[in-house]
Amino acid sequence: MAATPGVAHPPESTLAAVLHTDPGCPWAYSANPDLAVLRWRYGEQLRWRIVVIGLSEDPASYEQRGYTPVRMAQGHLHFRRFGMPFGTAPRARVAATGRACRAIVAVRLAQPELEWAALRALQFGWFCSPAVLDEDPAIEAALSRVDGLDAPAAVQAIGAAEVEAAYRRDREEARSAAGSPTQAQGKTREDPAGERYTAPSVVFADANGGRLEAGGFQSIEAYDVCIANLAPALARTPPPSDPIEALAMFPAGLTTQEVAAVMAPPLTEPHRPAAESRLLELTAEGRVRREPVGDDALWRAA
Repeated sequence: MAATPGVAHPPESTLAAVLHTDPGCPWAYSANPDLAVLRWRYGEQLRWRIVVIGLSEDPASYEQRGYTPVRMAQGHLHFRRFGMPFGTAPRARVAATGRACRAIVAVRLAQPELEWAALRALQFGWFCSPAVLDEDPAIEAALSRVDGLDAPAAVQAIGAAEVEAAYRRDREEARSAAGSPTQAQGKTREDPAGERYTAPSVVFADANGGRLEAGGFQSIEAYDVCIANLAPALARTPPPSDPIEALAMFPAGLTTQEVAAVMAPPLTEPHRPAAESRLLELTAEGRVRREPVGDDALWRAA
């Protein structure tokens, strides 16, 4: 994952942040507002790395557990409470996530600065459209929404040996949670290949071997406690006073809830109505573009 633009920091003033995720996991998708806060607050002092989990290689693994397109669409309703956009149109069939994960790895190897954007594009495709995202045309269509990304090349590379090898390394790392603090919290899952981190587990590590885990779905306060204990000297950027400041830092856009979360002072609930009201004013002024996504919108600086 590319570092957030900003002033360079020496290694001793940075912290590694490994995000275990999967584009088809609704918990990982719903954590995006808090992840946006971290990226705003600490910028490139957090050196992010994505590890794709590969939750499923075959739709049959879901179907055998009773999942259907309707049941999965109904499941989206449960996650609306976290504020990210959702669509509820059932897709034609249940889809596996492995191929979309490989597409993310392909982008990482060819255009690493766009890996985060590729993950988000596939998440929006998964949760805001009925696209069947284990089919190459659907994956390419989702990735084509990322500015500057060579979507056809990324899809063509899915079957490349180097992509498969990197994907397998990710899967192995994601299944190394046995005996971890995340397992102690009951936030791992049994897997034939090893105890698996659930999405969106974040593992923080400093240059001296210090390591703290925020396993599974967590709050911004949990992430902040980990960072404060490992790297208390990191500079903290205060919340922006206006959405336009946040959007300038995230050129790929933010959802309404992400904007509200970034603007919220510590220990304060995001004020979504106020954020959306101001975003609408900025849209009317021509300073912001509103792009419909699911039942909400993606906002970008014009």
